[in-house]
Amino acid sequence: MAATETAAAGLRAMIASGELGPGSRLPPEPDLCARLGVSRGSLREAVRSLAALGMLESRHGAGTFVSALRPAQMLAGFSATVDVLPLDGLLELFDVRRAIESHAAALAAARADETVVAHLRELQERLSRTQDQKQLQLLDHEFHATVCAAAGNETLAALAGLLRARGAHYSVYGTREAATVRLASDLGHEALITALAAGDPTAAAAAASAHLSQTEAWLRRLRPSPEPR
Repeated sequence: MAATETAAAGLRAMIASGELGPGSRLPPEPDLCARLGVSRGSLREAVRSLAALGMLESRHGAGTFVSALRPAQMLAGFSATVDVLPLDGLLELFDVRRAIESHAAALAAARADETVVAHLRELQERLSRTQDQKQLQLLDHEFHATVCAAAGNETLAALAGLLRARGAHYSVYGTREAATVRLASDLGHEALITALAAGDPTAAAAAASAHLSQTEAWLRRLRPSPEPR
């Protein structure tokens, strides 16, 4: 095992065991190097790698600390990987995204109040009016994020957002069948709003699953190219 990985494994073990809990400051470098049997360079490289994964955070003038270790924060470390997936890789994620967002929709139907439903209706109204492709994507993202947030589970919402983010780079709104796509999307959103307004978890899960299956089908058929950032 490389020295950097030895240092990283040692730090992870200290965190996992609770020896270094959320918000704890790491011991001085000389102490850690002696304990883990690595050089300062290897230790610092390990700290950088764990910071990139959201486990550690550096505070200027104060040292390095264990992060809050919130699941949503940890998931952010995977965003760079998901964000470069080609279309075929994105399509594989739809099975996961469909399961997660369907469950989120069911929870939202059980927990959402009229304020959430009103906001979804307002978003859908704006979606139906706009002709700007970029605005369509932003509003669609906000619509789905609002449903997931209403589920009341920060980790669930973060994971759904992570899986959804890459899809924003593959737009079907600018394809030759844009009008048909928009109509199907609007109907899917309306079905989801109706289920949430009725407080029906089963209908909400079914609406979310059908909507995402339709989106996946359009992507498989139209195969849009990734848009420049």
